[in-house]
Amino acid sequence: MLETSEILNASILVVDDQEANVDLLERMLAEAGYRRIASTTNPQAVCALHQEQRFDLILLDLQMPVMDGFEVMKGLKEIETAGYLPVLVITAQPAHKLRALQAGAKDFVSKPFELIEVLTRIHNMLEVRLLYRKLDEHNKRLEQTVLERTAELRVSEERFKSFTQLSSDWYWEQDAEGNFTETSGPVYEMLGIETKNLAGALPADSTGQWNAAERAQLLANIAARRPFVDFVYSRTGADGKLQYLQVSGEPMFDSGCGFVGYRGIGSDITGRIVRAKGN
Repeated sequence: MLETSEILNASILVVDDQEANVDLLERMLAEAGYRRIASTTNPQAVCALHQEQRFDLILLDLQMPVMDGFEVMKGLKEIETAGYLPVLVITAQPAHKLRALQAGAKDFVSKPFELIEVLTRIHNMLEVRLLYRKLDEHNKRLEQTVLERTAELRVSEERFKSFTQLSSDWYWEQDAEGNFTETSGPVYEMLGIETKNLAGALPADSTGQWNAAERAQLLANIAARRPFVDFVYSRTGADGKLQYLQVSGEPMFDSGCGFVGYRGIGSDITGRIVRAKGN
């Protein structure tokens, strides 16, 4: 909502080639409490004035010599590229009202002036104009906030990935079908897999390399969308030696709570397990 002071502090330009009409409108506006009133009797100066000051409202007479109100509005359209002309036209010709609205004016008042009508139309038009501006400013601030938060999130994600890379052998992300979408480190070599699947989707003649019970438990965690921390499972390498792998992962969801995959870290802990068993 707008405060009354905001409307009364709006900038208004009065444009009429008749000095008497300008004086009358300026007096009416001042007595109503409006504080920022400018005027000109030269229609050719309007566009330059608006370019410099960006008035909240322009009271524009249509019938003026040299350059009429329609030509002025044409020039104003080149300034107001968003398409909104803050123009309230003044005319004594009823036939000009529709044409003025089609040319971009937002409202009109008739000559001779009726005080209540003029002030009501000015107030209503300023209220719409200022609310429109507030909404536009709010959207711009919101857009900037989103950009800033997105940048912060990207920095945070990069820090997270950097940390996980330092604390593990590999970092991984998978889509909802279990295919790797992002990795860092020798994940495929350490997992001994030929397809991009964490569960170890090996060719049929080599699936026996994995510990079946452990692999089933890992698959169950993934199927249930459960996070898992330091899950250890083993496989027998081509050289006949037992390899121990430790993985941690968490499910990822989109804004609609739809499952989109997993991400996590993994390490080859064979040396640690062998040393522990040796002790």
